[in-house]
Amino acid sequence: MTFPLHRLRRLRKNGAIRRLISETTLNVDDFVAPLFVREGITEAQPITSLPGVFQHTRESLKREIDEITNLGIPGIILFGIPEKKDATGSEAWNPDGIVQQAIADCKSIAGDDLVIMSDLCVDEYTDHGHCGVVNDDGSIDNDLTLDLYKKIAVAQAHAGADVIAPSGMMDGQVAAIRNALDETAYVDIPILAYSAKYASGLYGPFREAVNVSLENSDRKSYQQDWRNKREAMNEIKADLDEGADMIMVKPAVTYLDIIAQARKITDVPIGAYHVSGEYSMIKAAGGKGWIDEKQVAIEQLTAVKRSGANFILTYFAKEIAECL
Repeated sequence: MTFPLHRLRRLRKNGAIRRLISETTLNVDDFVAPLFVREGITEAQPITSLPGVFQHTRESLKREIDEITNLGIPGIILFGIPEKKDATGSEAWNPDGIVQQAIADCKSIAGDDLVIMSDLCVDEYTDHGHCGVVNDDGSIDNDLTLDLYKKIAVAQAHAGADVIAPSGMMDGQVAAIRNALDETAYVDIPILAYSAKYASGLYGPFREAVNVSLENSDRKSYQQDWRNKREAMNEIKADLDEGADMIMVKPAVTYLDIIAQARKITDVPIGAYHVSGEYSMIKAAGGKGWIDEKQVAIEQLTAVKRSGANFILTYFAKEIAECL
């Protein structure tokens, strides 16, 4: 049956009708705000390539949590930047490390009114900037890295994280983390797996945010090839088999087809990370007056949800929450 075009025109004639029959609705409940907390600074530091985003102190992070909860945003994801880095990223599992302290701070303020997700990786903590232990020949030692991930997961859970989000793309990371949590009485902590994380050129501003050198940014040997779709589906299925409770696609807008395909193969919640480069491009063009910044941000985030994502990690969380 053909849908008459004049009927389509009638259904678009004013904003109230368009809103009433909209197929996809973006709202505050869709957002997770990425936050950075840095050790060894006395005041929040602006991130040049992420306008409006800061490396927080523990005190400024507390104020940020108050604002986020007052806006009704349901979740955050924390990234820690230690004062000292080493080859294995040992501060990542230090019980008194910056991200563990920040998790506890956030939990003490927001309680169960805010989902505290904790990114699990070592790139922010290592002096070389890779997501795992680097061998003498420059390759990544996958299995040795898994041993570190297990320690980090337990430290984050003990600090009070509601969700553990492994992002390092090591083979078997979900199974290793699930076993470590189960063996230490954290069986109720869900895992949000960065299952389809591409070796994208859109991560540059994030690398500045966590003080990682762009010289060490080539992670193509363990992140996914951006030309491939079937590879992503295999990674998603593997993570689900290993015990992932939720999966993530990263980046978001450039990979809407991956989100849509993932929705076809699984019913678990899907997150999508609207990454630093996607955010910064909108900010840069908006700052030049070339686009309507908020309109484009809402349009992109709505597209991510329309493609099948349940929630979106986005640096626009506060701004768009205020608009909505």
